[in-house]
Amino acid sequence: MAAPHNLPQKSKVTKPSRTFSWKVRLALVLLLAVVAVTVWQTNRLLSNRFTQTTRNRAELRLALYSGNLLSELRQNAIVPQLLARDQTLISALQSNDFSLSTQRLISFVDEIGAASIMLLAQDGRTVAATDRLRLGELHRSAPYFVDAVRSNTTVFSVIEREAGGYRFTYARRLEASSEVLGVIVVEVDLQKFERAWAGISDAVMVSDSTGTIVLATESRWRGLSEAEAVTQQTPQGAIQRAIRATTDWTVLPADAYLRGEAVMRITNRIQFRGWRMTSFTTYVSIRERVNAVLALEIMGFAIFLALGFYALSRRTALRMALFQRESAELRVLNARLQREVAERERVQKTLAVAEQSLAQSSKLAALGEMSAAVSHELNQPLAAMKTYLAGARLLLGRNRPEEALVSFGRIDDLIERMGAITRQLKSYARKGGDTFSPVNMGDALASSLSMMEPQLRQRHVRIARVLPDSPVFVMGDRMRIEQVMVNLLRNALDATKSVVDPEIEIILAAGETAILAVRDNGAGIEDFGELFEPFYTTKQPGDGVGLGLAISSGIVNDLGGRLTARNGENGGAVFEMQLPILVDGIEAAE
Repeated sequence: MAAPHNLPQKSKVTKPSRTFSWKVRLALVLLLAVVAVTVWQTNRLLSNRFTQTTRNRAELRLALYSGNLLSELRQNAIVPQLLARDQTLISALQSNDFSLSTQRLISFVDEIGAASIMLLAQDGRTVAATDRLRLGELHRSAPYFVDAVRSNTTVFSVIEREAGGYRFTYARRLEASSEVLGVIVVEVDLQKFERAWAGISDAVMVSDSTGTIVLATESRWRGLSEAEAVTQQTPQGAIQRAIRATTDWTVLPADAYLRGEAVMRITNRIQFRGWRMTSFTTYVSIRERVNAVLALEIMGFAIFLALGFYALSRRTALRMALFQRESAELRVLNARLQREVAERERVQKTLAVAEQSLAQSSKLAALGEMSAAVSHELNQPLAAMKTYLAGARLLLGRNRPEEALVSFGRIDDLIERMGAITRQLKSYARKGGDTFSPVNMGDALASSLSMMEPQLRQRHVRIARVLPDSPVFVMGDRMRIEQVMVNLLRNALDATKSVVDPEIEIILAAGETAILAVRDNGAGIEDFGELFEPFYTTKQPGDGVGLGLAISSGIVNDLGGRLTARNGENGGAVFEMQLPILVDGIEAAE
């Protein structure tokens, strides 16, 4: 390989070599021209073919979406007509006895697949609904109530939500002896199509007869026209515009530009009130496929060119006779290589010593992590024991030994709890196989609040509890569940340090899973990414080491549940512990 470097040092170049050189240059120019023409033709043909294939697939996909949407609308259009003839609902409106109406509507909604069903009285008041929170609402001025009372057919309405988006309802009046008794309202769940469309690369929108977008994969498009939605894009810099200009040459002229990117626009009319569905498909897949073929072509030409140069280099190498200089250089390189090998061996020995030091440091870090975890988890029971000891001393001084014995009993429970905590701390690093038993979540919450009572009383925190009427049971370890509850209460207490009127709301609910939510009125959470990571904390130095939520998350995962966090709508943070509920001795999985 060193021989070509010596070629330019030759003192004399013969005429045949000079003639051969310009021929090689001419052949190289011709070859590059052939490559350019071939690549250009291949790009044009494949771009047209792949673009048409992508358009056909997009049209087929859009027809399928339109058919599913139309089928859902037509299926739910029959429901109000059937429910308007239900004698049970008519009798309930006549007798004003709606004790069984809600349950009957709930039994219908699962079979129908609608989002919700409401039964409205003559005055527009909700007397029965699948969503019990909507009972008692007044809909006297709602379009679906007014139009249904005036019409003897089923009416369809599109209502804009306050939080964004639209509600789609079918409504029909219920009557007996030509007297209007009320209105049945069926809400159609079309948001499920938006969620399904969001899983594809295309952007999809549905507009009504006025051109207003009512469904879209982009939430900010709802309520706009198509022209307004397409123009919503982030500003582009000069570099982005240059990139777009260089990438568009591989496709046919774009139908539109969406957020600065060339897209293929396809529209389809839905046979329902003049609705129209539009999709925007990017050319990314087309570019990738075309570029892949072009890359193979260019690679083939490059290999052919490399073979040609290799043949030329071999022909030139045969004319060389002397290799003394190359041999000397090789000897110098060999000596240098030997020195480098010796230096590398010395570096490897140093690296082995460094690895041993790193292993020792890892052991010390693990020891520090365990000591920090023990200090964090035992701090709360120790504080409670100190409070109970002070209370017991005061009670003994007032000659009230019976009440003092109660405090001693609580101290004994705390000591037992401390021993259990030290045994359970290893659950963060190793998934345990402890024997579980049914645990009453209400009793565990009461025990946790009892442990936190001194701190809550000292801070004057207002506790709001929302508990179900019947007990909620889960399968697990009560000591570990109480440990998670105490950690959540302590975090809520720390989050309200700077609040004038601290408040903590605790909600226990039972559905498919048992849910315990703890909400505070603090400043909320800013970073959710590392919230459950070990040693991550937003507290001041000395207030915590960032292990409480990490250990709690590990405990909940071991119990088959999950621990989540979010910010409340009215401020503050909300932590939810979800565990599989125990129903009739069977553990329900989420």
